[in-house]
Amino acid sequence: MLRVLFVVLFCIYAPVSELSAQGQVSPIVLPTVVVTAQKEPADAQTLPVSVTAVTRDTLANAGITVLREAAIYAPNVYFSDFTARKLSNARFRGIGSSPSNPAITTYVDGVPQLHANTSSMDLLDVERVEFVRGPQSALYGRNTLAGVVHVVSTLPSLTDWTRTVVVPVANFDSRDLRASFSGPLAVGRIGVSGTLAYAQRDGFTRNTVTGRDVDERAAFLGKGQVLWAPSAIWDTRLVVSGEHARDGDYALNDLRALRASPFEVSRNFEGHTDRTVLATTLLARRVGEAFNLSSTTGVVRWKTLDETDLDYTRRPLLTRSNAEESVQFTQEVRIASTEVSRVQISEHATLRWQAGALVFTQNYDQEAVNTLGPFVLSPLLPFSVAQHAPAVLDDLGLGIYGQATTTFDDIIDIVVGARLDHERKSASLSSFFTPPIAPPQELDAEESFSNVSPQIAIAYRLQPDRMVYGAIARGFKAGGFNAASPPGFQAYGEEQTWNLEGGVKTAWLEGRVTANAALFRIDWDDLQLNLSNPLVLAQFYIANVGGAVSNGAELEVNARVRDGIDLFSALGFTSAEFEQGSVSSGVSVGGNEIPNTPDYTATFGAQLSRALRADRTVYGRAEMTRYGAFQYDDLNRAGQEAYSLANLRAGIRAGSLFGEAWVRNAFDTRYIPVALPFDPQLAPSGFLGEMGAPRTFGISAGVTF
Repeated sequence: MLRVLFVVLFCIYAPVSELSAQGQVSPIVLPTVVVTAQKEPADAQTLPVSVTAVTRDTLANAGITVLREAAIYAPNVYFSDFTARKLSNARFRGIGSSPSNPAITTYVDGVPQLHANTSSMDLLDVERVEFVRGPQSALYGRNTLAGVVHVVSTLPSLTDWTRTVVVPVANFDSRDLRASFSGPLAVGRIGVSGTLAYAQRDGFTRNTVTGRDVDERAAFLGKGQVLWAPSAIWDTRLVVSGEHARDGDYALNDLRALRASPFEVSRNFEGHTDRTVLATTLLARRVGEAFNLSSTTGVVRWKTLDETDLDYTRRPLLTRSNAEESVQFTQEVRIASTEVSRVQISEHATLRWQAGALVFTQNYDQEAVNTLGPFVLSPLLPFSVAQHAPAVLDDLGLGIYGQATTTFDDIIDIVVGARLDHERKSASLSSFFTPPIAPPQELDAEESFSNVSPQIAIAYRLQPDRMVYGAIARGFKAGGFNAASPPGFQAYGEEQTWNLEGGVKTAWLEGRVTANAALFRIDWDDLQLNLSNPLVLAQFYIANVGGAVSNGAELEVNARVRDGIDLFSALGFTSAEFEQGSVSSGVSVGGNEIPNTPDYTATFGAQLSRALRADRTVYGRAEMTRYGAFQYDDLNRAGQEAYSLANLRAGIRAGSLFGEAWVRNAFDTRYIPVALPFDPQLAPSGFLGEMGAPRTFGISAGVTF
């Protein structure tokens, strides 16, 4: 297939090259994408790591507003998104985990989101999103054994003022307003930018008991930045962002009923899911001749409140109120060599390096209350009973890391790195009833975890634009405590992986086509799995279940056929299974598929644009994404078959004005991307699930000035 593509592109390319030689047109090449996948800025095509960067242009052209929508361009990446904004769990190459102890950490402007409750927010004023796959523990430490997601904000302008207002409207009475500005207060020295947004829509799912929607959404969002560049080598940036979301209830229903009657639930109680987030980041960077110095300080405060019908039926049996809040502080300092200050080891070898340290604290409080109706807990209790499970979890950690890259004759790179992490966790857990029908239970515990995560990679440049590489790395995720769990499972141990990867990165036709491929193998020890708590409905805990292995392959091909015609594709295959001897909830799961891991992911699409005249351009975009089949749970009792989603967008830009029409899930595919085990007395199928978003369509109009 690739050979045919190259032949077609070459036939198109030949006359364009001739015109370019005559000076009639400029060369047509794919733009260089600079990423910070290994902390220092570098061309993505030169790094011995699998990274997909979704740029600002792609985010705008595809109308992407959340991470899940951007993830379709990265192979073997899958997001399990619930109705609630906070429940968004990423999975790379078969590795995923719980919100409280993620295996993939999202970094927003260099600040790690230590709890997944804040990892998925609307993308406001974002320059690019990087999906870095494979263990990154040697540089990033704990909770990155599957990879990292980088969200990088657009810098405020130091030269010109721009202002943009966009107003999208869509079906389900969706309304949106986004306004942004960027410009200098002092040209070349101080720049500011800001974005405000308000979005709301009706729900997709109807409650047959009340006739109302249950999963409506509404939120205010904002981001402000100040960039100060007092000299050519120093700059400091302050970023403040926030969200105030007030959404409807979870759209959960029995899996069998959901497939028979999509977007319907039947419940007597309708709750809500609220989230408030405030994040403040201070970044300082010195770029000198001898070294580069970077400092990143981050404070993230968040609070959520969920109230829901816990039995998810029309009977007045159970309700749940769950309040969570957390404050995290992170401080990272890093120093790195520059191109000028490379160490000359010999006539044929040079060395560049970086080293840094990170300290963090995280304080987490939860107050979960399950209210059981009369006679639910026992036929001898003719009154309501409230089960309280307050939890306080504190975390303090330190990481020290270093990386050295030795280059031989500008052909071979040998990268060696390691990180030492030490973490101390404490927990204060309790459980009691009101009225007090049983004695209260309490647990105060503390545990420390330490680990060294090494990495080595070798890259060989066959030609300046073609490279092969191999890497071996160890991934690490600390253990910890569950806020609530069955007796004996209050704590869980570390998880570790070894990852072996080999790949190629190539450019063809003088930079008009890039084709990257990778093969990988991951071996787990003491895999942490998110399991359903048999004692408390719809509540989960983490447990170590044994070993697992994941094998797979990835391919990414991008091409700029002509000016205004871009083609893109991403294809990934993953086979992830538990090893023999793995036990989950007392049941052997050896040989079973790891849940929520599609057999494959595939995205193909095209972006087209054409200038009608100097100030008027029409454009269009079409993309198709397909996910392979996957299982919902570790016992492989139910799953989702393969499904496809298509997105279309077209518009016109005339001067400072633009308008476009779009449709997501164009063929209205019915699919259930997430489901969880549940009491079969309440859900006959043994599972609760949520439908994926139906077809949505709308128009957007805006002005830039």
